[in-house]
Amino acid sequence: MALPVISPWLFGKRADFLLFGGSAGVALLFLGIGHVTGLLDGDAPPWLFLIAVVGVDVAHVWSTGWRVLSEGRAASRRLWLYAGVPVAAWCAGVAAYSVSPLFFWRVLAYLAVFHFVRQQYGWVSLYRRKNGEGHDGRLLDAAAIYGATLTPLLFWHAHLPRKFQWFLRGDFLSGLPEGVSRAAFVVYAGIFAAWVGKELARARANRPVSWGKILIVFSTAATWFLGIVAFDSDYAFTVLNVFVHGIPYMGLVWFTSKTRAEARREAGEALSLVDRMAPRLVPFIAPLLLVAFLEEWGWDRLVWHDHAVLFPGPALDPGALLLALIVPLLALPQATHYVWDAFLWKVKPANAAAVAALGIR
Repeated sequence: MALPVISPWLFGKRADFLLFGGSAGVALLFLGIGHVTGLLDGDAPPWLFLIAVVGVDVAHVWSTGWRVLSEGRAASRRLWLYAGVPVAAWCAGVAAYSVSPLFFWRVLAYLAVFHFVRQQYGWVSLYRRKNGEGHDGRLLDAAAIYGATLTPLLFWHAHLPRKFQWFLRGDFLSGLPEGVSRAAFVVYAGIFAAWVGKELARARANRPVSWGKILIVFSTAATWFLGIVAFDSDYAFTVLNVFVHGIPYMGLVWFTSKTRAEARREAGEALSLVDRMAPRLVPFIAPLLLVAFLEEWGWDRLVWHDHAVLFPGPALDPGALLLALIVPLLALPQATHYVWDAFLWKVKPANAAAVAALGIR
């Protein structure tokens, strides 16, 4: 059954280019700054850590809270998700850390990688749904976006160690033969050519073209290749990984929260504090920056001790036993974010209000 064509854009032409094209443009701008200033040769400097990691990466994790709070009383219908997942994630984290700290970080790293890859596929799926594409070309679209992410990841695994890592050195498994990586690039070149041909054929046949979906595939392929393959640089990986992942996600949460609050206002419903704050960008982003800073302060003072200039205070040493409890607690926001996102944006009846805010039936 054919799906109705709603729009080739997810939020709107201008907003889509700003969120997806703009975030990629910001990443490339920072990459250029790093090249000119020589920062590509070293670790990401403290100011970049503050902007990219705290201001975007950690803040976007906490923005999932806005998505949950916007449910209002309806959130009680999924207590197993909203309350059960954090408890289960912390218990699993304590168990993993008790095996060994490296085992904990390895599990979290691969969970994070899965989340990053799936988010790009999620954008493609939402665009396909809004453009009414149904099953037409679905497998090739999936292959194009998965190849854009997995091919650089295979290269990374085949060329360890690199000058950058996901969380800490050794969190990825080493030993993948280089031949696997080379074969992956050859296969993906064929997939990408076939995908481009499909989209050109769609345009020539005067069928609706999802320009936003095309932007996602091209920007993903470019930033993942540059950040992982072309440059062996902590600075380059940080700017090309964080901005294109975190900024569009925060845009998604803000747009849907804002739209739902406006719909409730028009229906004459009583507005919660979240509903009153969501439509304004500053009240939306300010709490995220605050909690992101506090979380990273905890990480730095209790665990890493490498950014004393950014996070003042005494450097604490809780000891191995307490760290087995503290580290999974500090990692709980991101672990919960990874799991929640597997449920919160699917086009299903449980998420009807959220997907309706995107104009999807």
